[in-house]
Amino acid sequence: MCTLIHMDEEMRERLRRTRRVATPWSDDGTRGIRGARLDELLERWANGYDWGVHERRIGAFPWVTVRTGDADLRVIHQRSADPCAPVVVLLHGWPDSVLRFERVLPLLADLHVVVPALPGFPFAAPLTGSGMSVNRIARIVAAALDQLGYSRYTVSGGDVGGTVAELLAAEHPDRVAALHLTNVAPQRALTADPAEFEPDAAAYLRRSAQWFRAEGGYIAEQSTRPNTLAVALGDSPAGLAAWIVEKLESWSDESAFTTDELLTWVTAYWITGTIGTSFTTYAEPVALPGRVDTPTVLSVFPRDIKPEPRSYAEAFLNVCDYVEHPAGGHFAAWEQPEAYANDVHRAVELSG
Repeated sequence: MCTLIHMDEEMRERLRRTRRVATPWSDDGTRGIRGARLDELLERWANGYDWGVHERRIGAFPWVTVRTGDADLRVIHQRSADPCAPVVVLLHGWPDSVLRFERVLPLLADLHVVVPALPGFPFAAPLTGSGMSVNRIARIVAAALDQLGYSRYTVSGGDVGGTVAELLAAEHPDRVAALHLTNVAPQRALTADPAEFEPDAAAYLRRSAQWFRAEGGYIAEQSTRPNTLAVALGDSPAGLAAWIVEKLESWSDESAFTTDELLTWVTAYWITGTIGTSFTTYAEPVALPGRVDTPTVLSVFPRDIKPEPRSYAEAFLNVCDYVEHPAGGHFAAWEQPEAYANDVHRAVELSG
């Protein structure tokens, strides 16, 4: 606790000494976070934001550390009052953490819920060694669930968590009863040939390629030069806020986050010192299965970064239910918790 308090005080001092960096495009939101918006966030972060309130709330989650042969995994383990309730595993992505699911947890009280802090991300056990690919993370999660005594479960996730979910289902078809995803593993679009798909799926692949050209610079840097970027963001809270908040705001519905909620998600990375280690899932290679046959519910939210048409998803997944929602974006469990929880329950029903 003393260490976290000290880091909080150091963070505020750094914020007060932030060197503002002017650019010719400071007011152009298409070039990154606007200068005025960043100033507003930094002022609140340095002089009004109370991390302690949020730290106590996060610390009150039912955390447990599960020891596996490969690595320790910290998880939120919310048990249902019914000992025979189905089990659901919720997997977050980047640039977030287990906080993605904070609003959905109360809506899943009828289930046993396990929310891993993925290795390298905020609130996770210290990262040991290199090579923390999504494939290795999937193995760690599977081993931890076995240690918790769960032999059959539904897995829900998106972004990095969605890729981990696909791997879990492919590697452990006897354990993963159903999937609930908000996207297909994005790495698939990088090698897919549009000529082999239905017209709407081929059009999606062309849109996806355009998105990577226009918006994927962060992926290129995090996957090829993680050491360099980790220094820039890990030594500057202002830089960290600019890097993360741009994504949180542009990938979600308008007003999805209050200022303090944004700052809490960013502070989680700063206090735990995990921005550099969160790049491992980008920098390490991934081996994906050709197809996952597990029954799947795919939730599509209109403000997500690359919503897939059903025909594209069906090339890789056994899509039993394709649910299009009228609102929500990349962080749907946070933005639209009721809709997200309903779709989790749909997947649980598929599991039998």
